[in-house]
Amino acid sequence: MVKIIFLHPDLGIGGAERLVLDAALAFKSKGHEVSFYTNHHDPSHCFAETKNGTFPVTVVGDWIPRSILGRFKAACAYVRMVYAAVYLAWYVIPVQEPTLIFCDLISLCIPFLKFARGPFRVVFYCHHPDKLLSSEGGFFKKLYRAPLNWLEELTTAQADKVLVNSKYTARVYKDAFQNIKDVPDICYPSINTEFFINTIPKNLKEVVPVGTDKFIFLSINRYERKKNLQLALRALEHLRHMLSEDDWYRVHLIMAGGFDPINLENMEHYIELTDLAAELDIEDKVTFMKSPKDIEKVSLLYHCNALVYTPSNEHFGIVPLEAMYYSKPVIAVNSGGPTETVVNDVTGFLCPPTSKAFASAMNKLILNPQLGVKLGESGRKRFETKFSFDAFTEQLDGILSRERQLISEARAIEYDQRKRK
Repeated sequence: MVKIIFLHPDLGIGGAERLVLDAALAFKSKGHEVSFYTNHHDPSHCFAETKNGTFPVTVVGDWIPRSILGRFKAACAYVRMVYAAVYLAWYVIPVQEPTLIFCDLISLCIPFLKFARGPFRVVFYCHHPDKLLSSEGGFFKKLYRAPLNWLEELTTAQADKVLVNSKYTARVYKDAFQNIKDVPDICYPSINTEFFINTIPKNLKEVVPVGTDKFIFLSINRYERKKNLQLALRALEHLRHMLSEDDWYRVHLIMAGGFDPINLENMEHYIELTDLAAELDIEDKVTFMKSPKDIEKVSLLYHCNALVYTPSNEHFGIVPLEAMYYSKPVIAVNSGGPTETVVNDVTGFLCPPTSKAFASAMNKLILNPQLGVKLGESGRKRFETKFSFDAFTEQLDGILSRERQLISEARAIEYDQRKRK
């Protein structure tokens, strides 16, 4: 058994949070001791594992503002993580003596973690280079981002091991950080299948007021503009003109998204989407859900007929895996991580990000229910073969074993040098 510390900015609800929790569960299943440190943790807006005692969670630096007059959010996030890293280096690492520190999203914490001396290794999981997530701006925005982008590359290079979530992200990483020569390891995320196995789905009507006779398309994504959720609504409206009146009557779209009440974009975009549904005259065909609970999410995946996944150039995308586990066909954009999980015409459809293309794929599944069953079964087989939690666990355990071996070799060299002195 070894001790592993996870450092993550905000233990809310999202793909990055789900990944680090699954990584922690994988390590715990191997008998290791795992703890979390974070800048923010709201028990009313988080995954169950961070509030039910599965992992101890310590909040550090939440008093530091998230922004200054609504601006400088990235700089504030960096300061918050540096504060947490310094706290770990001074007060936690010397006492706990961890073997591995697993951090993600913000690399600036890495050199500060290394202020603590000891035989530990720092693994950084790069979901996507932060410098590429910033929106375009004018001269002052570029001036503001320049030092942050430079620091991101400089500090990412100081990790003992960098992991990425897909071949797509590995290519993006290489292009974004051209001064880093080390090649990152690809570690595909998975899902906590034990939870899904042990969770009995609710009756659909207990979750949403939708009849069981409906053909249900499901969208699960945070209420963020970059997720292109409008595509699902516009595709649904386009689908109306492709179906008979009887088939159109059966169609329903459920949009379930992570919604943080302190996140202004979540609030604004939710309103934008409900307004768009009204504008397209499809309000009665869409049900919006905010931050569904785990049992509700499982129930939606179990009862839906297909998943509609709209982000373009998504780093990986964990929701398609969850749908594949439940033998549901996936309709996704033909770019980014989904091109490595979804096989076109085999486990679902990879489409251009247009309402016409998505509506056409949706139409095929409505008119041919057996096709959806066939695609879903193939998706489940692909999940078991390539993306199972067991495969994820063994991959992480292999990484831990290699890092422990490097620690042992470093100790041996240090001991030899002392003997010579």
